[in-house]
Amino acid sequence: MGKIVIEVLYPEVANLYGDLFNMKYLKQCFEVNPEVTVEWIEDELNGKPAFASRDDISVIYMGPMTEYSQELVIEKLLPYKDRINELIEKGQLFLMTGNAMEIFEERIECEDGRKIAGLGIFPLYAKRKMFQRYNSLLLGEMENMKIVGFKSQFTHTYGNNEQEYMIQTLRGDGIHPGSKLEGMRRNNFLGTYLLGPVLVLNPELTKYVMRLCGVESPKLAFEEETVKAYQIRLKEFEDEKTTLQ
Repeated sequence: MGKIVIEVLYPEVANLYGDLFNMKYLKQCFEVNPEVTVEWIEDELNGKPAFASRDDISVIYMGPMTEYSQELVIEKLLPYKDRINELIEKGQLFLMTGNAMEIFEERIECEDGRKIAGLGIFPLYAKRKMFQRYNSLLLGEMENMKIVGFKSQFTHTYGNNEQEYMIQTLRGDGIHPGSKLEGMRRNNFLGTYLLGPVLVLNPELTKYVMRLCGVESPKLAFEEETVKAYQIRLKEFEDEKTTLQ
């Protein structure tokens, strides 16, 4: 198999809710596969991202951040918009969790009327309501996998993602209340509002990501424990008695 390269964008600001553990767990999973070696890259906010000049990145990850940090990140990534588009078209694997996906939308609309221009890669936009935190659970399906997860956000995304969604919701809302389509997807760009260690919660999704990175028969770190925990959580989320909000 060879080397897996994990690139984490701006962990000094994009690590709310412990989401960096998505990649730390993924690294552990790669390391229990003996044919794989792992290179770990953390891009600093004031530095040049590795993907700008390298073609050997296996997965590019960014987690949720504060609203102020979103503006900083947009500013830092804007010079690389064409490169990001090029990589998406080539099938580069991106994973964006929480409000990180909003960076790639056309704009973020604030309550005071201000509109923050995003990278404009997806024809969607976000609306902020800073005094209305939205908390919920989600049960959905992606590539015949049942996905479980959590949301806690001040923003929702609007626009047509019917052809570019990540998860079909079974219980809970998608990109905004009333939507049944969660997140965004184009080729191997995966973006979702789901928070926390999504990969730890969803072992089959972790294996799916590992296969996209080239591992044909992936093994998971703590596989027995994570699968057991997933099955318990899935049963709970499927139970109509479980309140999602």
